[in-house]
Amino acid sequence: MTATEPRRLWRLRRPRSVRAVAALAAASTAAVILVGIGWWVHHAVYHQSTQIAEDQAKEQLWSLCDKLQQGIVPDSTSTVPYEVVATGRRTAVAYGGGMDDFAPGAHHVMPAPPKTLRAELITTVRLPANPDYDPSDKFSVAGGTNRVITADIPARFLRDGKAAALGVAADANLRVYVVVLPHTADAITRTIDRLLLWAGLVSLVLIAAVTYVTVRMALRPVEAIRVLTASVTASDPRERVTVPATGHEITALATTINTTLQRLDNAAAQQRRFVADAAHELRSPLTTLLTSLEVALAYPERTDWPAAATTAARQTRRLQALAEDLLLLARLDTRAPTADPQTVEVTALASRLTEEYSLQYPLAERQLTLTCDSTAPAHAHGNPDEYERLLRNLLDNAARHAAHRVQVTVRNQDDWIVLTVHDDGPGVPSEDAERIFERFVRLDDARSRHDGGTGLGLAIARDLAHRHRGTLTLTPRTLGACFRLRLPRAPAPAGK
Repeated sequence: MTATEPRRLWRLRRPRSVRAVAALAAASTAAVILVGIGWWVHHAVYHQSTQIAEDQAKEQLWSLCDKLQQGIVPDSTSTVPYEVVATGRRTAVAYGGGMDDFAPGAHHVMPAPPKTLRAELITTVRLPANPDYDPSDKFSVAGGTNRVITADIPARFLRDGKAAALGVAADANLRVYVVVLPHTADAITRTIDRLLLWAGLVSLVLIAAVTYVTVRMALRPVEAIRVLTASVTASDPRERVTVPATGHEITALATTINTTLQRLDNAAAQQRRFVADAAHELRSPLTTLLTSLEVALAYPERTDWPAAATTAARQTRRLQALAEDLLLLARLDTRAPTADPQTVEVTALASRLTEEYSLQYPLAERQLTLTCDSTAPAHAHGNPDEYERLLRNLLDNAARHAAHRVQVTVRNQDDWIVLTVHDDGPGVPSEDAERIFERFVRLDDARSRHDGGTGLGLAIARDLAHRHRGTLTLTPRTLGACFRLRLPRAPAPAGK
């Protein structure tokens, strides 16, 4: 098996639905929490059970001490193992609670008392194993290391004759050993562990089931949204999803999807209008060209062929310009990055184009004056050809509608370059200030198809301005139309 096969198998076997993933995540999180809680409860129960066993052993210890001080030999029947040993005596003074497993009639199991006596001491003692005891007895302490509580009693503290009644010398020392039974704490802890295990397993199953059902119910609106949006096509994006009234995240999702569908609907409608307008614009010069050629072919002897060729060339140039504009708009719609960005000197470009356009309008055709007013060089970052196309479209529009004069100004304002193109033509009504930037839009009267425009120049100019992080707007003027272009300034190239 290669290194990638286990990963591939995990991808194939892992849950794919949101419901299963949420249930698995909730169960895993709950499992971690329950394990932590179980660990804490296990140690807390064991500690408390051990403390209870120690308390019981202490009670047994002081009860034995009271009997010994009264000269009474304790009874061997006891629930807690104990043994009383004394110095100068081989056998135990008393024993009980299972200590007979060690046959204490021959000797005592616990160590003899030391010379230095203590009131109470908790220690550990290794108890020997007896081959005669039953190993199945879980309460037996033979053969293990156990915690014991001890108390020392000097025989001289006993009442007169009591030491003799216990069978010890008057100067002997007695030590009482009481074994702390670990079985009770272990049994309680094991019982609690089993209960916690079953409770944890049942809890995990319930948590996973509840999470699965809850997520499934919560995702019902999402499934409805999915089914409805699956029926939406690019040609008919008019479907809308139902917005839940709950106000949670799914409401926001439904609202966003409806907004997206509305944008798709608007884009589809705009595309249909664009195709219809483009077909209409192409049909007009094609019709003129076809009619001129058909008439010339039908009456060749009466046709003014130079005039027919001139008409055909004019309409062909119009078709070529329209095709180039459509291709440029298609490229701008793809939002492709600007090719070969450079630093462009906008003032020099505006001056050159203004001078070029001034030579295109001789006095015999129309008295039109184009001037460029600038105070300092203005540098912008972008594509030189696209900047030139933008300014040409603005100058084409201004020259086509100006009466006598076109004024171009270039100014540096803070971090922006502000270029204005102002003509003294008929102007643009305020209600059409934004509509003229739409594609194939021409206003009535002066701004008609017969003036030579395709209705795409201003739309292309605004798209190019936005492409270079700028803006293009129509500024209100009492006379004519004034277009205002704002572009981000760029630092001047080194050495300039």
